[in-house]
Amino acid sequence: MIKVENVNKSYRSHKAVIDLTINVRPGEIYGFLGSNGAGKTTTIRMLAGALAPTSGSIILGGYNLAAHPREAKAILGYIPDRPFLYEKLSGIEFLSFTADIYRVPKDVAEKRSRELLELFELWDWRDELIENYSHGMKQRLIMSGALLPKPKILVVDEPMVGLDPRGAKLVMGIFKKMAREDSVAIFMSTHTMSLASRLCDRIGIIERGRLISEGAEEELRRTVGSSAGDLEDLFLELTNTETENDGPKG
Repeated sequence: MIKVENVNKSYRSHKAVIDLTINVRPGEIYGFLGSNGAGKTTTIRMLAGALAPTSGSIILGGYNLAAHPREAKAILGYIPDRPFLYEKLSGIEFLSFTADIYRVPKDVAEKRSRELLELFELWDWRDELIENYSHGMKQRLIMSGALLPKPKILVVDEPMVGLDPRGAKLVMGIFKKMAREDSVAIFMSTHTMSLASRLCDRIGIIERGRLISEGAEEELRRTVGSSAGDLEDLFLELTNTETENDGPKG
């Protein structure tokens, strides 16, 4: 469903992403982990179509993102880490605007908007201006907008930022349901190791622009041996090993 093939991204002399190849299957939740500056945000922006690779290709649902951007983006939902919204709209107006962009029929959009606002516990706030929403409410509204057209692919950057424990649990349940029941491919970047451990089927770790390890958590555990504890320990061991291997040779 998501195919990233030999993708590179350079900013002048700086190589932000190097020979990145990732495949995410329908119904799979893929966790993308990395240190600050490792290349996560650049990768997310390329998947969302906001940034073009220097080389390589990104295929979304069979559509090459560079050659067929409209078709690829029509099946893509994107949830950024910061909710950028038209704050002078109400919540229901924002969803109506989103439905128009994706050409969702009006009757379908109205039904879907109500379902999502109720699901994300925003229905009672539907006519309130977004500028009066809390950060967590804005994040849930952004998610509602991303899910409104029923995307086949969901790209998520730090989904739990600004959510309280109740909201975080709600979102995890929604993501699991989308993957298991609707076969949505979910690509999720996060710093929250416990979230990745609980939610993701496979995990990819990027360091200095390169994918250094990939697999289910138990597969990653086998690569570092029994000394590793939780996913955070695994991540630190794998990234420390990569740093040591790239360091000065004596």
